[in-house]
This record gives sequence, C-alpha cells and structure tokens, in this order.
Amino acid sequence: MMKYIILVGDGMADYPLKELDERTPLEAARTPNMDYIAKNGVLGRVQTIPEKMNPASDVANLSIIGYDPKKYYTGRGPLEAANLGVELEADDVAFRCNLITVSKDTLIDYSAGHINSKEAGILINFIDQNLGTNRIKFYPGISYRHLMLVKKGAEEHLEDAKCKAPHDIRGQSFSKNMPKGNGADILIKLMSESFSLLEKHEINQVRVDLKENPANMIWLWGQGKKPNLPKFADKYGLKGSVISAVDLLKGLGRILELNVINVDGATGYYDTNYEGKTKAALESLRNNDFVFVHVEAPDEAGHNGDLREKILAIERFDQFIVGQILSAFKNKDDFRILVLPDHPTPVSLRTHTQEPVIFAMYGKNITPGNFQNYCEKEAEKSKLYFDKGHELMEYFIKGDICPRS
Repeated sequence: MMKYIILVGDGMADYPLKELDERTPLEAARTPNMDYIAKNGVLGRVQTIPEKMNPASDVANLSIIGYDPKKYYTGRGPLEAANLGVELEADDVAFRCNLITVSKDTLIDYSAGHINSKEAGILINFIDQNLGTNRIKFYPGISYRHLMLVKKGAEEHLEDAKCKAPHDIRGQSFSKNMPKGNGADILIKLMSESFSLLEKHEINQVRVDLKENPANMIWLWGQGKKPNLPKFADKYGLKGSVISAVDLLKGLGRILELNVINVDGATGYYDTNYEGKTKAALESLRNNDFVFVHVEAPDEAGHNGDLREKILAIERFDQFIVGQILSAFKNKDDFRILVLPDHPTPVSLRTHTQEPVIFAMYGKNITPGNFQNYCEKEAEKSKLYFDKGHELMEYFIKGDICPRS
C-alpha cells in the first residue's frame, strides 16, 4: 500500500542574515536528512498564500493539504473551534482568543510567556464567568491559544471586523491596533474589561512575583464562520491522520474527517515531543495511506526573533522527524515524502511573510533532480513551481515527478 507523508516545519523559511554570513537559517542549520531528500528527490517552490490574503498559518496549511483558500477559507477561529468540539451554527462567529501581556499601552508578549495550559485554563474560565453571556462563550485551549464564540455573531457582521494578529504588533501600541469596523465596539469592550479582571487575578500576581509575563489581557482576532470543506477521503481517495500541537491544524483535520492524533508532550513550542510525533505518524501509517505532521517550533522562534532557537528547531525537525521517517522507510519503495514550511517567518521581522516557500519530494516515481541540499537558494534553481499552492497536493499524490515537469 502506497504511503504519503507530509512533514511541515512551520515558518522554517527565512531571509539571508548578516550574522550568518548572508545565509538563511536553513542554510546554516545541520540538516543531513532534508539534504538527502533534496539530493535523491526534487526541489521546487510553492506559493502557499494566495494573492491579497494574509500570510497566516491557517491559509498556508489549507493550501498545503490541497484546498484552495480563496474558495474554502472562512477564518482561523472556526478551525480551532472544531478541535475543541465547539459546534458552530451557520450564523455563529468564532474568534481566536490569545492571552497576552500588556504594559501601559504596549503589547509586550503575544503569548503571555507561553503560559502553561493549566494556568491559562483557569484564567479563561474566569473570563467566561465574568464576561460570558447567553451569546458569548469563552473556551480554554492550549497554552495562550483559546476561543471565543459569539452566537449569531453574523447578525452584527462580526466576521467582517478588522482584527490584527497579536504577534504582528508586538512592541506596539495596542490601543492603536484595536479592532475596527463591524462590531469593533463589542470586541474592544471585551478586551478592555478583560484587563481589569486579569491584572488582579492571583495567578498573574504570582507570575509577576516569579518575574514571568502575566496573562493580563485577552486579544480577539482570526474570526470566521463555519466552513464547508469536502472530506479528504472524498477529494483524494486516501485515509489519513493529522499530528500537530496546535488547535487550528487539529481542527482542520477533524473538519476533513482525518484522524487527529494527540501526542503526549506535544506543546507547540521549543520543547515539543518531536520523537513522539514521529512514532505516532509511523503507527498511523500501518492502517492509513496518509499522514500530515506539523511542527510549530521554528515559527515560534521566528516570532520571538530568536535565531539560535530557530536553527535548533530546524535541526531537531530534521533529526527527529525527517530522519526517523527516512530510517523507517529505508528499505521500502512504496512511499512518498513531502517536506516544506508553510510560510516564511523571518527572525528579523518576527512575523509571517508572503514569499513562496521551498519544498522537497522524495520516493516512488520521483526522478532525482541533481540538487545538492535543502535550502532557499538551491530551490531557486528548480523549474518546478506552483503559483497555486493547493495544486501541490494533487501533484504529490498522482504525478510522475521529475525536476523539469
């Protein structure tokens, strides 16, 4: 039985950096396994973010898994709601709800020091008790990532509000970046009132005493209505699984009726359980045709502007994900592997950017293309380019792949 394996290192792509002698983190990192795939397979580039759409992870990963964001994307919140088991009616609007750290009028930290899920859950439940209504409900998620649901929110056209991602305004005035447009007054009121509640909470008092960033405000963004996506099995004829630490990827998997596998120790941060994800992927492939493995750590390092951690995350992804998958399929020929980032997250900018990303494919009926290593500069030599990211999946599954095709 043919096996299809997609390995996504979120935000791995980057720019050449002076401190790396004009190399990118991918060039500077030790990546023998991705280099092996490049040498024995093909490299190419893919535009995962359609024109005029924000370079967000939900948009990019929707493209990678083979669905046109221009046709199917409705927002990040509904994907996260799906993973939390929150059912949306047609007129409901779901928002991503970050726990953040603010000081005076500055957004200091989009993740409240990557607060642990236990503390975060207590704070979100506290917010729900005080700000929730018969229409507004808050749901705890993982670490700083949570959900707010507004029943019949489409009646106020809340899905059209202009909301900024908190990781894009780190170090900036939050008052100048508050929601605008439809329903902005509702959202601003909730966010402002959350500060009064959270600042004095015992958990945050302890975090301040420990010199940790307090989760002293909520930030609402990434909203949308219930999406309508065809099942993955109906679209591609494959049964498969999704392995990720983040709700948006797991929610997307549930909507597509893929098997969503929860891995102990998968945190969505630098300390995630790489080997556990690989073990779960290999176990899944015993009974399935397809697995999608997503690792968030390089993206988090990019958002933090942490070059050292980004290189380490890339190297761990290469060693413990790509390397162990390659080892498991060493003596087999009934597989294909696709390795790529979803978008760039340059450490110099600390946010996502729009440029095409590198991909590499290796396996059955994939003709090697004489590439030397896995990096952005090498991929630019390839004539294999997809300007519509959602078309890459069909090619990966069904194409006879060669470097000039």
